[in-house]
Amino acid sequence: MGLTYAEVELINRDDLAMARKFIIGEEDVRRMHVEMLVDTGAYMLAINESIQEQLQFPVVEKRKFELGNGHIVEYDVVASVELKFKNRRTNCNAVVLPGNTEPLLGAIPLEDMDVLVHPQKQELIVNPDHPYFAVMKMK
Repeated sequence: MGLTYAEVELINRDDLAMARKFIIGEEDVRRMHVEMLVDTGAYMLAINESIQEQLQFPVVEKRKFELGNGHIVEYDVVASVELKFKNRRTNCNAVVLPGNTEPLLGAIPLEDMDVLVHPQKQELIVNPDHPYFAVMKMK
């Protein structure tokens, strides 16, 4: 099995809120399309400093993370991230990785959007059991 990538749209949610109140125009909402590695072993959404520089998500905390090699590192965590994939969307926090590190789409946003990794096609798909809207488990 190989790697799975998905194109998602990242949007600054604070900008969206200001556009809804007509403080800024819709064209001023910071957003970008990003090709992300779908990593079901990763917990959170992870963006890099380059994406953060362009979209200016607010930093809410610094947090320690354990890497695959066991090293503990500290990174910024940002809020107000809206993520869109096909007919799904979620709002979440994201860890900011250094430099141009490859961005990761982790388990929390995947679960929230009710999407699945299709292993044979090596692609992210909308859950075929719920093709029109996301369904979340409450238990």
